[in-house]
Amino acid sequence: MATTNPLQFLQQVRSEAAKIVWPTRREVVLTTIMVFILSAITATFFSLVDWAIRSGLTGILSAFN
Repeated sequence: MATTNPLQFLQQVRSEAAKIVWPTRREVVLTTIMVFILSAITATFFSLVDWAIRSGLTGILSAFN
């Protein structure tokens, strides 16, 4: 493994940091809204699946009681 001196390392860090592209405010807002919407859809889906399984098990167990 090649070793570099601290000065060269800092130059490489600055070079890589210059390549960072930050998202715009609009992109952040749209991404955040999409996360909330998809979270709500996922929560609704799993709530419906949970309700269906619970209803099915309750029906099966009450049939044998």
